[in-house]
Amino acid sequence: MNTDIDYVHGVVANLEKEFSKEISSGLVEIISPPESYYPDLTNLKETFGDSKERVRWRTKQNLDYCFLMMYAQEKGIYYLQLEDDIIVKQNYFNTIKNFALQLSSEEWMILEFSQLGFIGKMFQAPDLTLIVEFIFMFYKEKPIDWLLDHILWVKVCNPEKDAKHCDRQKANLRIRFRPSLFQHVGLHSSLTGKIQKLTDKDYMKPLLLKIHVNPPAEVSTSLKVYQGHTLEKTYMGEDFFWAITPIAGDYILFKFDKPVNVESYLFHSGNQEHPGDILLNTTVEVLPFKSEGLEISKETKDKRLEDGYFRIGKFENGVAEGMVDPNLNPIAAFRLTVIQNSAVWAILNEIHIKKATN
Repeated sequence: MNTDIDYVHGVVANLEKEFSKEISSGLVEIISPPESYYPDLTNLKETFGDSKERVRWRTKQNLDYCFLMMYAQEKGIYYLQLEDDIIVKQNYFNTIKNFALQLSSEEWMILEFSQLGFIGKMFQAPDLTLIVEFIFMFYKEKPIDWLLDHILWVKVCNPEKDAKHCDRQKANLRIRFRPSLFQHVGLHSSLTGKIQKLTDKDYMKPLLLKIHVNPPAEVSTSLKVYQGHTLEKTYMGEDFFWAITPIAGDYILFKFDKPVNVESYLFHSGNQEHPGDILLNTTVEVLPFKSEGLEISKETKDKRLEDGYFRIGKFENGVAEGMVDPNLNPIAAFRLTVIQNSAVWAILNEIHIKKATN
């Protein structure tokens, strides 16, 4: 955003010429902050090795974002931040809308449709007030994408817990959609002299996993992980899990941070590139939070194992899915147990532990 009157009028004239119908209909609005909106930006403290000019640029950018958010807050349900030098994937709008609707029952704060900076970040309109207030407090200190991470830390991280616990909590508020829907193509930054060769490596990648929001949990496995495709990343929707040949007794464990009422589960193994790497002879087990006084049928009671878990399902053709007996709720943990040696490696590309709505 620019407060130079002649420059602003020139930009407006060009936009009116190019998008006259969109502006007339109200689809496109043009706004510019008054010069009085900005504080003195000449004596800013240089931080993080940035030059004085770069600190001024990023500080003004933070204030620009705040102005736009304040203006847009009452305009709709969601706020999506884009730039003018990007390209988009086909059908991106419906993809974003459907993803947001899928997560309508979840308490997310940020949906990310690009991994670059502030591009493709979507918020719920009521959250913009909190975001703007936070940025106004620290707009001189750090770039906005760093400040966003601090907001999440303040909201959900417990200083008495470790970093892994914090990451799990933040992952429920900040949800990444893959592959990216936006690609940066511009070279020239609004910072004078800066050439910006930023590209999103996820933009052209095929989707090898399906993303769901799962209850916060500590995950662990006895399986040997292949090339960094960890279970933690899969559970948070960042990557698929890949493990070397499972043997009888191997397990995958999801221990919830707090007991959860679970409606259903879905575990899908294998993916497009390695369809044969599936979980075979593997069972699905749950551990009720309350071990005594369960009002369950004889059929369910017969599924109880010696360690208190209940065997509620198994993998068939690489997939395990089913409903959880409401009488077993709340659930403390889910476990996948391998009961026979496998001849193939195993990929887990989809995990969906769906919370009960009531």
